[in-house]
Amino acid sequence: MLARKRILLIISGGIAAYKCLELIRRLRERGAAVRCVMTPAASQFVTPMSVAALTEDRVYSDLFSLTDEHEMGHIRLSREADLVVVAPASADILARMAAGMANDLATTTLLATDKPVLVAPAMNVRMWHHPITQRNLADLRALGVRQVGPGEGAMACNEFGMGRMAEPAEILAAIEAQFAAGPLKGVRALVTSGPTVEAIDPVRYIANRSSGKQGHAIAAALAALGADTALVTGPVNLPDPDGVRVVRIESARDMLAACKAALPVDVAVCAAAVADWRVARSATSKIKKPDTGETPTLAFAENPDILRTLSRPGKNRPRLVVGFAAETDHVLRHATEKRARKGCDWIVANDVSPATGTFGGDSNKVTLIDAAGAEDWPPLDKAEVARRLAARIAETLGKKP
Repeated sequence: MLARKRILLIISGGIAAYKCLELIRRLRERGAAVRCVMTPAASQFVTPMSVAALTEDRVYSDLFSLTDEHEMGHIRLSREADLVVVAPASADILARMAAGMANDLATTTLLATDKPVLVAPAMNVRMWHHPITQRNLADLRALGVRQVGPGEGAMACNEFGMGRMAEPAEILAAIEAQFAAGPLKGVRALVTSGPTVEAIDPVRYIANRSSGKQGHAIAAALAALGADTALVTGPVNLPDPDGVRVVRIESARDMLAACKAALPVDVAVCAAAVADWRVARSATSKIKKPDTGETPTLAFAENPDILRTLSRPGKNRPRLVVGFAAETDHVLRHATEKRARKGCDWIVANDVSPATGTFGGDSNKVTLIDAAGAEDWPPLDKAEVARRLAARIAETLGKKP
């Protein structure tokens, strides 16, 4: 799979840099050509001579090398690779990537590349959990940068927690997955997930119990099959799926706008639990409790119907539109009626009554409804539901012109 593939490995500063020597060896064993860029800090942990010996190529580190820059070295480095890998990806280089900085050879090469980029973060646990680091990673993922790791464990700084760079075997697997020709390679997918939040005033809001677990799992499953996947999600307490562009929203109107911005796509899976109504006029300041004891009256307005909008005939209609029907009674009947009313191709129906534990839980029991009828699936964990649905989507799109 990696024979004759060209990997540009950017090594930034960090004790985990020593793992890159093993990664280079494994890549070379599989027939890949590896070229390395080292930051000045990286050479404090591994020597350029060691890296050069394993790659059998020179190591690049100086942005202002006259010979290289006469030949536009950073442009050539970035364009001649099939994949750019940053390992270890320190908090510093992630921050500079997210900011679009280009003040050394590594960041200039990253900004100039038109090739896929994979990062393997490595840093202290507190640096990993810092909101700025998490924001930088979210921004990079939204731009299509893929991520492998980090893991949890003991660190060289004598602390324990998240931040250990993925092992060479894990990074190698992620690199191989990048080149895998999945059945959805070249397919653009849109997934909605989680609840929407509809403001009453700056303090209060209307929402629902959706955890987003099923929608996030579907986005991950589609990406794993090679789809270029965008995930539009309401507020959830979940990590972003690997290899997925994530757009965070709050209201139903925000979600609709984000979905329209993602078009055109080949398949849309509307798994979000979108609020049907919103407060017609949300207050700009907190609504105070009246001294008279009277209960305030809220006037409601209907939210836009995202599933119906995406299902309408037109040049931007996806080849396949999949909706979800979360019901508490008469599940099959209500879901079948919803499919006809919305105009989508499939409906995935599930029972979300409190006794099922579906909302917030890890398992789901669904029925897939299409033009041919209804197909009951057994109880499965949500990741397996996602994998089955993604496989069915791949099979169907393969048959559709």
